[in-house]
Amino acid sequence: MSAGGPPPAVILCRTQMGENIGTAARAMLNFGLTELRLVAPQCGWPNAKAVVAASGAAVVLNRLEVFKDLAAATADLHHTLATTARPREMAKPVVGPEAAAASALAAQAEGRRVGIVFGPERTGLTNDELLLADALVSYPVNPEFSSLNVAQAVLLFGYVWYRQTAGDAPAPPAATAMPATKAELGDLVAHLVRELDAVDFFRVEERRASLIRTITVLLEGRRWNSSEVQLMRGIIKDLVGGRKARRKGSTSG
Repeated sequence: MSAGGPPPAVILCRTQMGENIGTAARAMLNFGLTELRLVAPQCGWPNAKAVVAASGAAVVLNRLEVFKDLAAATADLHHTLATTARPREMAKPVVGPEAAAASALAAQAEGRRVGIVFGPERTGLTNDELLLADALVSYPVNPEFSSLNVAQAVLLFGYVWYRQTAGDAPAPPAATAMPATKAELGDLVAHLVRELDAVDFFRVEERRASLIRTITVLLEGRRWNSSEVQLMRGIIKDLVGGRKARRKGSTSG
């Protein structure tokens, strides 16, 4: 097992069948993954069918956490991967499971907390949920039959990740600034959007959502640390304060 942060958290979004939660937990424990997070499970929790399907993987089920949405489930993480059967048209790197596991191990070795996200059985993750990820993971499967069960997808990632942990893990770097969490980055985006709204930056309402997505991708695409995020928020605050002071001065004059 590599040094640094804990193994990746597995995040299941809006899972519709309790059996899939249980079999995913079983697959996780097969490969040393024990942190399971559920986002708004449609099958409800606790779920008796999940317990039966877990076939003894109680250590995973007993410590799992339930969240209202994906933003809350990833708030304390620094690096997230999102699985998708159909990579969408968005400015996100798309990688296979081997590259995904390698990036997870590299982030883990740096002390960064990692999560891999799986969508609901029928629809997969939404575009807004994919937007929160640092990279998209697409499995190389038969194009004529690409359907994977949630637990199968978890098993494939766990297997590839576990095999890579058996190799020489990268040594953790010297102590550096604390990496920014997803929550800190989300607060930075929200802060910037609020101030852009205040100066009517989004002049065409129809383009507002796409521009915010572009801003989010730009900010998420860089590995910020907490100090850098706080510096940027301070810059935004001072720019706003200076603008207001200039307006007040010109009014009083």
